[in-house]
Amino acid sequence: MLRIFQQIALWEAISTVVLFFLAMPLKYLADVPEAVKVAGSIHGFLVVLFVILLIMCWNEYKWPIKRVLTYFVVSLIPIVSFWVERDLKKQIASKK
Repeated sequence: MLRIFQQIALWEAISTVVLFFLAMPLKYLADVPEAVKVAGSIHGFLVVLFVILLIMCWNEYKWPIKRVLTYFVVSLIPIVSFWVERDLKKQIASKK
């Protein structure tokens, strides 16, 4: 499950960057509102998956609440949210 969560964390972070730095400028500077609809929908779906997997990992791996809250809060900040994926990658590597 950690590998799936790691991948979703990565794609959620990428979708945030695409939404803020590609879709929103297209909407406001090039009058292409569809860009935000598409990117926003994909990002929203990934955020929901991220939260579901975060709760599932919290339950399965008995993570401390501080870690769960840190992952959640950091995932809300563009660019910084890549840290969650890197942290999970380290955890996966340490289990081998």
